[in-house]
Amino acid sequence: MEDQIAVNGRLWQIERFLGKGKGGYSYLVADGANRYVVKQLHHEPCDYYQFGDKLAAELDAYERLRKLNVPMPELLEVDRQAERLRKQYIDGPTVAELAQRGENLEPWLAQIRALCPALYAAGINIDYYPTNFIPSGGVLYYVDYEYSPYSDQWNFANWGEGCWRKGK
Repeated sequence: MEDQIAVNGRLWQIERFLGKGKGGYSYLVADGANRYVVKQLHHEPCDYYQFGDKLAAELDAYERLRKLNVPMPELLEVDRQAERLRKQYIDGPTVAELAQRGENLEPWLAQIRALCPALYAAGINIDYYPTNFIPSGGVLYYVDYEYSPYSDQWNFANWGEGCWRKGK
């Protein structure tokens, strides 16, 4: 792995790899004073998900979810040519890590349940997988910008909550 990544020509020091999702690889980066997440979009095939223009989809999702008041890391910068996003870094364990440690998830479950009516009314589901959520400062942040058309099968009650309780 490289030790730096560029966003719009500015180099960022990579502290560590955060993970790979359907749409990209995320890295924790720093400039000496502040830490951020850089997401590098990828074009690897995904058996259960079809992508069009990934960058446009990410940007559209960010705007749509922001308008629905979904707590998310702020999108700070877009490098269209390299297909990279620089986002606010939300420090803390994911809901998956909390569940695996046996911690009480009820405060976070209450927050996600409170978000669901607005999401469903807008005709969408977010990716409720527990690694996509980080509680910080009493707020549950959705750290992915992805959403998909609403379906009962993939809503929080029918799919996400079971994943949260298992911690995976």
